[in-house]
Formats: sequence, structure tokens, C-alpha cells
Amino acid sequence: MKINVFLDDYRKCPDGHVLAETIDECIDLLRSFDVEHLSLDHDLLSKTRNGLMLVHFMVKHHLYADRITIHSANHLGSKAMYNCFKDAQKEHKMPNNIKILRCPLPLR
Repeated sequence: MKINVFLDDYRKCPDGHVLAETIDECIDLLRSFDVEHLSLDHDLLSKTRNGLMLVHFMVKHHLYADRITIHSANHLGSKAMYNCFKDAQKEHKMPNNIKILRCPLPLR
């Protein structure tokens, strides 16, 4: 069964998605399920365990979704996350057929 995952500790989880409020919860879902869509925030309650840390972990451990959206409103953080994924694709560490999008969501 494929699921959709929404990583965020502030915004309301969209219908059809499973909420992960921490990167550890997100990692557990990526390891346990086939994830069709993964939507990621950068800024989480933990300043050191943020979305970019998750992206590095995902690349290192080959944990992916069919489609990944970075919805963070943090411009620099979301850009760093996006670039990390795109670099992984260029270096053949991540499949090129995975769609990666940046689509910031408002905080309210």
C-alpha cells in the first residue's frame, strides 16, 4: 500500500496524507511504507534536526518517495534541500525519475 507523508510540526496535514512531526517519525514511515508523495518542511521544533538533515539521511540510506515536494517557507532551507536532492540525482545516488518540486506553503 502506498501512502503520502507530510512532514511538518506547525501546518495542518492535508487530507490523504499521514502527518510526521519529526524527522524520526518521517524516517520510520519511509522505512515501513512505500511512499508515493513526500512533502517536506525545513524548520521544525528541533533546530538541529531539521528538513535538511532528513534529506541527507534519505540520500545516504536510499530512502525515497515517488514524488517529493519541499513546502518549506524558509527560502534558504528549502533551496538547500532541493539542491541536495538534485545533486544526488546528478551523482547517481538517487533515481532520476523521482520528481522533486519546491512549492512553499504559507504558515497560516
